[in-house]
Amino acid sequence: MLKSLALIAAASLLVGGAANAAPCKDAKGKFTKCPPAAAKSTASAANITKDAKGKCHIASGPKKGQFTKCP
Repeated sequence: MLKSLALIAAASLLVGGAANAAPCKDAKGKFTKCPPAAAKSTASAANITKDAKGKCHIASGPKKGQFTKCP
């Protein structure tokens, strides 16, 4: 009984690992370069405004008023 549980756990790890590697393979199964991960933005472009001095800051939300990079 314990051996069968161990085999099931090992098989599920192999299947899970294969699912994670699938995007980095082409249709023929050859490894290709994975696309870069999208960077997360702290504030959307619609939420950023410029003040009179030309500096950008977050217009609303929990970080309201903090300076940020201009888009």
